[in-house]
Amino acid sequence: MEQERIEELLVKYNEGQADPSEIKLIEQLIEAGRIELNQLRELSQLEEQVMKLEAPVPSTNLDDNFYQMLKTVKAKNKAFSWGSFFSWPELVPKLALASVTLILGFLGGYLLFPSPSSNKEVTELKGEVLEMKEMIMLSMLERESANERLKAVSLTNDMSRVSVKVTNALLQTLNNDENINVRLEALEALKPFVHESRIRAELVRSISKQQSPLVQVALAELMVELQEKSSVKELQKILKSERTPQEVKKRIEESIKTMT
Repeated sequence: MEQERIEELLVKYNEGQADPSEIKLIEQLIEAGRIELNQLRELSQLEEQVMKLEAPVPSTNLDDNFYQMLKTVKAKNKAFSWGSFFSWPELVPKLALASVTLILGFLGGYLLFPSPSSNKEVTELKGEVLEMKEMIMLSMLERESANERLKAVSLTNDMSRVSVKVTNALLQTLNNDENINVRLEALEALKPFVHESRIRAELVRSISKQQSPLVQVALAELMVELQEKSSVKELQKILKSERTPQEVKKRIEESIKTMT
């Protein structure tokens, strides 16, 4: 490959404009020793890419539909199923914006004009917002589009707390998603929860499941940040692998030295 093409790939990656096929090509060039990791401005430019994604535009009647649905749920109507409501893949992105906006509007009204009886209702509405976001996220993680899965992972940034179901979904994405960007974004989304011993242990186990040099180095750097000495054994497996590029081995060796 011509050096000019390599420089073009580096510029696109560092500006957050590389598509999945180009990122895969960059990884192949790293493995071949044609690109060094220090030529990449950061290991990921995902935040900028996610912010550039167009937000779905809801139809005009979604607010009215959701308001009616919310009244039905509050009345404990068991005939309505959240699961079946969100099983329509084509409705999920549109419903997400309209429904969350509507509930946040309710919350804003309660917070601006509080009353002694409003605290319980505010708490219930907050819980419904979180539950809704989780359902949307889990549904969107099943999409074929990598952009949709990126959006799903980024939803956790707005969650004040997450369930075990969500963290398990993030770990599953980190270990198995076919798109490198999605895996790196899942790792970023898990960082706020590394104080949990379960999450730290799963991240250590994830090291041996990664084939991407970028994800391997990102995990190694996180282990250094956490001073997670239990990860040294897993990182040493990467060093012993013949498939690991020399540049990546150097970074892994530095990480191990920092922790020992």
